[in-house]
Amino acid sequence: MNLITIFSLYPDQEACIEHLENVRWGDAPLCPHCGGFGVARKSEKHRIGRWNCRDCKSSFNVLSGTIFEKTKVPLQKWFLAVGLVINAKKSLSSYQLARDLELNQKTAWYMQQRIRAAMAAEQAPMLQGIVEADETYVGGKPRKGNKRDNDKPNKRGRGTKKTPVIGAVERGGRVAACVTDDLSGKGIVQFLKNTVDPAGTILITDEYKAYNAAKAS
Repeated sequence: MNLITIFSLYPDQEACIEHLENVRWGDAPLCPHCGGFGVARKSEKHRIGRWNCRDCKSSFNVLSGTIFEKTKVPLQKWFLAVGLVINAKKSLSSYQLARDLELNQKTAWYMQQRIRAAMAAEQAPMLQGIVEADETYVGGKPRKGNKRDNDKPNKRGRGTKKTPVIGAVERGGRVAACVTDDLSGKGIVQFLKNTVDPAGTILITDEYKAYNAAKAS
């Protein structure tokens, strides 16, 4: 699909959300948190596409559990980014993507990584057997020459401003990883559901408490 077609079919946020709802749910919307069908659309003028679940009492939209979750970038730009990444004959740099969509380079890189991870996840079979999961934070230290006197040291681990990445490796086999902004129990469960086959799989993690949600699900 070319960019002109994307502009024509999805001219605004509402049209993008309507398309995602049709693709993801069709005529049977369900809660992404509990899987219940007892949902009702919320009527909010300032927020489009919000739903309430009567079963688990949560509020959600069609973006929950997707690469678009909690994004502040308009969905039309996301759709255009997907089109640019898919149609690029050669590697598309985050700098070029930023120029094309009038974004800063860090945002363009973040979107690019999510899109590529989603494309890889669709093509790859789920991990099985003995699977080890862990999370990390990616980003280099500032160079000494660029560091100002009042700069604080770049914190390591949880609470850092570095980019969070979660991954899982099949012992002796394949690897799955993605950039994420949610390393809570809910975010980790969603990642594992998308990448790890629970049937006959032994999941090994560290002592981070968020993994308790995965073991309980």
